[in-house]
Amino acid sequence: MVQAERSTELTQRILDGAGTIHRNLSTPVLYEHAVRAGEGQLLQGGSFAVRTGVRTGRSPKDKYIVRTSETSERVWWGEHNQPMDPDTFQHLKERCLEHLSGRELYVQDCTVSRDPSQRRSVRVVSEQAYHSVFARTMFLPNDETDAEIDPEQGADLTVVHVPSLVLEGEPDGVNSDAVIALNLDEGVILISGTAYAGEMKKAVFTAMNYYLPLNGALSLHSAANLDPASGKPAFFFGLSGTGKTTLSTDPERILIGDDEHGWTEAGIFNIEGGCYAKVIRLSSDAEPVIFQTTRDFGTIMENVVYADDSRVVDLDDDSITENTRGSYPLSMLTNAYDGDLAPHPSHVILLTADASGVLPPMARLNHAQALYHFLSGYTSKLAGTETGIDEPEATFSPCFGAPFMALNPVVYAEMLQERLEQTGAAVWLVNTGWVGGPYGVGRRVAIQATRGMVSAILNDRLDSAPTSLDPLVGFQVPLECRGVQPALLQPREQWPDAEAYDARHARLAGLFRQNFDQFRPLVSAEVAAGGP
Repeated sequence: MVQAERSTELTQRILDGAGTIHRNLSTPVLYEHAVRAGEGQLLQGGSFAVRTGVRTGRSPKDKYIVRTSETSERVWWGEHNQPMDPDTFQHLKERCLEHLSGRELYVQDCTVSRDPSQRRSVRVVSEQAYHSVFARTMFLPNDETDAEIDPEQGADLTVVHVPSLVLEGEPDGVNSDAVIALNLDEGVILISGTAYAGEMKKAVFTAMNYYLPLNGALSLHSAANLDPASGKPAFFFGLSGTGKTTLSTDPERILIGDDEHGWTEAGIFNIEGGCYAKVIRLSSDAEPVIFQTTRDFGTIMENVVYADDSRVVDLDDDSITENTRGSYPLSMLTNAYDGDLAPHPSHVILLTADASGVLPPMARLNHAQALYHFLSGYTSKLAGTETGIDEPEATFSPCFGAPFMALNPVVYAEMLQERLEQTGAAVWLVNTGWVGGPYGVGRRVAIQATRGMVSAILNDRLDSAPTSLDPLVGFQVPLECRGVQPALLQPREQWPDAEAYDARHARLAGLFRQNFDQFRPLVSAEVAAGGP
């Protein structure tokens, strides 16, 4: 079996064989390099547009974690974390090094985790200026934070980004022409055959989801913001399409971060330094803060459509992909949190987009119910998103981010239980999906109504509100909320056929029970009874 290679040794091998090396270039200079190389264009207003090629999203079937004696008993192996043997990883590493030999390379030194006690250094070596500026945007660039990488120890994580290397599938020991391979013992991430920059962000997040819990910090796929008056933060968990970024990026509150956070006994912190928001059909009315970033210098716009002559972007055009993205540093926002560690959250909101039309727009959960729904990670996958889906279907993603969870979801749930018991944070389920019937029949909850409910939750205006008990799910549903029609809060009353509602409700409850069978032997009786 191959010997582990230290970060310093790997970096030196790359640099020794490279042509020109560009170290820690600033954003404006990297834009110049990218334009000169044909990687992107400046748009009207100053944002920077790039195309990621054939792959316009993550490639989950191409992601692997190297199985070693250290990781073997810890990693949550399965469809999200496929095992790779060390020899295959070494082969891929040598292929990447050979491919980079003699090429112009970009090196960007960064850190992740705002909490100094949990901080790790990240060195990104890339072929393209575009990916180097993405690293500066999404992580914390060392030349702006005065951090340094120990020349003897090297970076904690080294990302080798080689999008132009097309692999051969089975002969290379992988599934296709691309790979995202994490060696958590060596602290090395190889990304080949895909230019989609989100792979870099999520690969580092996966690594942090391994390292942080082992160091006593709960890592979470969540957004977080803070009330400027009380100083109390709130967490927002949710999968794609549930409104996590939209609801957390509130001009009335201070944004801590929109996607990745840690929670220790001392408080909460952002793992990243930037945001990576979906911008398809973005509205200046519904999402004014995010919308403004699409016009600002420093934002990277991925796979958006724009006019060649005027370079004006059309955010409604999905002809390249539905997954258009905007990447921008948090420092660009006037309402961004500038501290390292924020206080404990007073509220935790679990977001779902229920296309069956039966869950209430909001419900209060006790801690056992919170853990049940955290482990379930329920939302709906809509028709048309994948081949073969003719109608919306329920999907469950543990911890609201299964593709990025390196450890068994129960590990994160047990740590969440400790934090909830320590802080007494109130937990709510908020449904941003459909009411009055399922998708195609009912209507989606208006964003204005959802904002009103979230505001009432965060400002404790529902503490004395009357509630009703959902007979199947068991949580408490408020019967009134200022500014929200009472009938909206009772989904059964919105359906023209109450028996059809009951049948659909029972069907969804059955799906919850079936999905939770994988966790039932691993949790307490109280948590197992926290769902339908």
